[in-house]
Parts: sequence; C-alpha cells; structure tokens
Amino acid sequence: MGFIFDGLDAEAYDRKYSDGELVRRVLGYFWPQRGRFVTVAAMILAQSGVDIGLPILISRSLDAVQGGALDALWAALGLIALGSLSWAFNYVRRSTSSRAVANVVLKLREDALDAVLRRDLSFYDQFQSAKVVARVTSDTQAFSQVVTLTMELLSQILLVGLLFAYLFSVDVQLTLVLLVLVPFVVATALAFRKMARTAITRSRRINSTVSAHIQETVNGIAVAKAFRQEAGIYAEFMGVNEESFKINVRTGRIFSVIFPVLNILAGIGTAALTYLGGLATAAGRLTAGSWYLFIQGMSLFWFPVTSIASFWSQFQLGLAAAERVFALLDAEPKVVQVAAEKPARLNGAVEFRGLNFSYIDGQPVLTDFSLAITPGETVALVGHTGSGKSSIGKLIARYYEYQGGMLLIDDVDIRRLDLEAYRHQLGIVTQTPFLFDGNVRDNIRYSRPEADDAAVEAAAHRVGGGDWITSLPKGLDTPVGERGAGLSMGQRQLVALARVVLHDPAIFILDEATASVDPLTEALIQEGLDVALHGRTSIVIAHRLSTVRNANRIIVLRQGQIIEAGTHAELLAAGGHYAELYNTYFRHQSLEYIERVGE
Repeated sequence: MGFIFDGLDAEAYDRKYSDGELVRRVLGYFWPQRGRFVTVAAMILAQSGVDIGLPILISRSLDAVQGGALDALWAALGLIALGSLSWAFNYVRRSTSSRAVANVVLKLREDALDAVLRRDLSFYDQFQSAKVVARVTSDTQAFSQVVTLTMELLSQILLVGLLFAYLFSVDVQLTLVLLVLVPFVVATALAFRKMARTAITRSRRINSTVSAHIQETVNGIAVAKAFRQEAGIYAEFMGVNEESFKINVRTGRIFSVIFPVLNILAGIGTAALTYLGGLATAAGRLTAGSWYLFIQGMSLFWFPVTSIASFWSQFQLGLAAAERVFALLDAEPKVVQVAAEKPARLNGAVEFRGLNFSYIDGQPVLTDFSLAITPGETVALVGHTGSGKSSIGKLIARYYEYQGGMLLIDDVDIRRLDLEAYRHQLGIVTQTPFLFDGNVRDNIRYSRPEADDAAVEAAAHRVGGGDWITSLPKGLDTPVGERGAGLSMGQRQLVALARVVLHDPAIFILDEATASVDPLTEALIQEGLDVALHGRTSIVIAHRLSTVRNANRIIVLRQGQIIEAGTHAELLAAGGHYAELYNTYFRHQSLEYIERVGE
C-alpha cells in the first residue's frame, strides 16, 4: 500500500478560498431556502423578545413582592405564559431551520456527487476514492454546521442588541463598564481563528487518510491473507492512526483552551459588575429587582458574546469542510469537449490521426499514432504489456484526454460529441468486470434500465446459448454479492457480455475479457462474443488466441507504434513479431497444439 500520510497535504486539485469567497458560495446555497429563513428570523425575533421579558418580569416581581400572594400568583402565571411562548417560538424556529439546513446539505451533496460523476478516470487514477467519498459525505455534513452556526449567530446578535438597549435604560454606567470588556473577549476568540482553521483542515485530511487506509485494507483483504500480510497492514495502520491521534489531540487542545479563556474573561466581568451593582443598590441608586435584572442580564449577555466570539473559531470547521467540497466541485476536468453534438446511430468508423497520448507528462504511451477502423470491422490489438493496447480502448471511450492529433468517430472529432449520448452507443467489457450488489438480472438490465424481464432473459440466452444460467443457484435471480464476489470470474464475464448484448452498442470494446478464465468458460464466452461482435465495430484487446484469430484485422503494437497489421494467417506467414508472440504465448492455446501434446 505504501501510505505516507498524504492526507496531511492538500490534494493537487485543492485550492485556497478566502472566507469571503466561501461565505458567498455558502449564501448561494442559502438563497433557495430564503422563505424558511425568513420564518426562522421571525421566530428568532419573537423568541428574543420573550427571553428578554422573562428576567424583566422576575425583577418587577421582586420589587412588587410586598403586594402579597395575588401579585406573586400573577407573576407566576406570567412566567408560565412567557416560558410557553418561548418554547413554541423555539420549536418553530428549530424545526424550520432543521428542514432548511437539511435542504442546503442535500443540494450540496447532490452537487458533490454530480462532480464525482463528471470527473475523468484520470482523476481517480491520481486520487484515492475513499478521500473523494469523505468529501461527499462527512465534509458536506460538516458544512451544515456553518448553516446552523450562522442561525445561532443571528439569534445571539439580536438577543445582545435587545439586551443592551434595556440595560442602558437600567444603568448607563454599568452598561458602559460591560462594553469595555467586550473587545477583549472578541479579540481573544479571533486570535484563535487562523490556528483553528489550520488544525481543523489537517484533522479532516488525516481522517480521510485513515478512511482510505481502512477501505483499501478491506478491499484487498483476500490478497493480504494470501500473502500473510495482516501484521504488516496492522503496523502500517498503527502509524496512520497514531498520526491521526496526535493531530486530533492538538485540535482538541486548541478548542479546549479557547472556551475556558473566554469564560474566565466573562467571569471577571460578571464579578466586577456584580460588585459595582451591589454598591449601587446599597447606595439606593438601583432597586433590588433592578440589581437582580442586571445580574441575570449579564448571564444572558455573556453567553451570546462568548458564542459570537467563539463562533469564528468553530466556523473554521465548516469553512474547512466547505473549502474541500468546493475544491472538488471546481476541479478542472482534463477531458474537455468543445461542443455537445448528439450523434444519431453510429456507423462505427474510428480513426486515429497522428495522435499523441500520455498518462504522465514526459512518458508517452502513443506517439504520432494513426489507425483507421471501418464500420463493422473487428480489430484485435496485440502486443506486450505497456504497448498501448488498453489505452486505445480508453481513448475511444473518451475516458482520457489526448495531447495532440485527432480521434474521429464517423469522421467527427470526438471532442465535439455529447459524451452521454456518445457513450450510450459504446459497449465495454473489461478483464475484471464490475457488478453491482443485487442479482444477475438487475446487473444485465443495468445497460438498459427500461428493458423488461423478457428482453433481459433473451439477452442472457444469446450468450453461450444460455447454458451458463443453469449453473446459477437461482438462475437470473441469483445474488451476485459485493462487486460480484458471489460469482466466478467466468460467470461475471458472461453477465457483462449479456449486459452488452442487451445494450446493443454500435462500438464494442473488449479488454482482455478471457485472460483469467478456464477453457470451458472461455468457450462459452467466445460463443457470447460471436453474438456481441456481430454487425458492429469491435476493438478486441486480447491475450487469448480464440479472440484474436477470428478478427478481420490484427494490429501488432510495440511501445505505442503499429509494427504489423494483417490477418492471423498473413502475420504468421510474415514471420514477424506476431509470429513470435504466437509461438511464445498463443500457440499452446491452439487446438492443434493441444491435440499434438495429448498424443
């Protein structure tokens, strides 16, 4: 696996956004929920008014306590009424804001998944899928904290404003003393902002690294057990986990320091104001009820002030998550279409003209490559590993961007085609086909979701005469398991072929589909191939003689260049590189060779 704590570093597509940029992007997700937020604002206003009224009513009751039991009863009833109103306003506010926040997160997560689906395959060659998943799931959820904190901030600001207005009417001198302390509280919290942002970003990155490590371990558990590498994997995970522990502890320390500091400042301020208020009461400048109101007011005041101040530190969690999500949304695609022409049914002509391609700059795979494939032709690509065979198929599928030359489909530049419409006319079967969790029937239907059961069964029976279906415990309703683990490799290939037959593509790409199966399954697959290849342009990338010798034309590749081309018989007669490959790799697969060895 070779993990090197890369989660501590930004991904290549990450970018820095200012707080202002992030807030503007966040507000863009708020706007469709403006109706709900107006309701929330109204509830905040109403609840703030009621919350301010509670201590005022209590203070007035203290001053009028000599009025007797009747006054006390009315005060108690008033408190019950105000408390009930506060609960009702708070309930409406929180239920409405929860729905609004959920809708915001829903939209952001939809956009994030859409970005994941639009990324090129080269993106997933470079970046671990588990880290991408973390951005779509945990980071979008963390983003919701920005929304929630913003709602809380608005509520606290309004409460502080109303409270200040009333406290000024009670005692100007004490209120001014209070104002002197506020800048110190806010400055203390803001001093933590940059530190908190850095810590949170590093924490989320290392957490995604831990997730990626666990996912890779689970996916490769069979290989790990086969080579008895459990101890090595565990030791490697311990290193990653230890780094995660250190970073998360450091993050926790930052946040555990800020709140006690803020509370100490608040405590000092409250003690000073309590002392000064007591002196004012003793001097007769304040009534006992007003003094109580001021003390209660301080409690109500300090919580919003510390919340507003610490909000900026907590806000970094949401901003860091939002930054990671927006970076995923804004990642520049490498495959760029210059138009979106929707092709009719393709004839299947494919032409490479002087095409240059490399996965990594400076390491060319295809150089000045030219090849023309006529509609309905079956072309087999052979050559040693690294000769460029699979790259040709991936370029035809438009999975990767080429760096020079042209690739034409029916004489149209592939960069001008609408990719969704174009790929709808492609059929691709790889060496290790991917099956989704479900049953065989649903996996065949995946290529044409609208197809009925009869069409699915007809496609399945066209592959190998349908004999393979009888080997499945429940026929087409057999569960395939995660990634097709419940089926053999050969059965997965047969399902993939049936999926292509149902799809009926104009261009068929077969990438070493028989390289990992037994001879009997190969024979069934070959029967399926005869059906799948018939009447359509086919590019066969093969390591098996059976899928090569019947091609209309065999293209022999070496280091991204065509060195030979012709039929099986022509190339054998030429005695060149293909003949060498045949004698080295293919000859032992021929029926004649098997019969001769058997004698």
